Amino acid sequence: MDITISERRDIEPEEIINLYRANEWSAADKPELLMKALLNSHSLVTAWDGATLVDLGNAISDGYLVVYYPHLLVHLDYQSK
Repeated sequence: MDITISERRDIEPEEIINLYRANEWSAADKPELLMKALLNSHSLVTAWDGATLVDLGNAISDGYLVVYYPHLLVHLDYQSK
């Protein structure tokens, strides 16, 4: 398993929706809002196994003191690894 960490934001919505559905997160039911929210986050970090999105985390920050991590998802097949 060769996992690559990335901060790129040119992610296909389908990849993100698949990860959210695999984790049974209801945000997958609002794909347009989810994409806007993630792409407007202060930070967005993803992990890839080849071309497959297996992990995602985002941060919302005021840029000075406060950071909030609202979403951290790991595909079920990759948890505990």
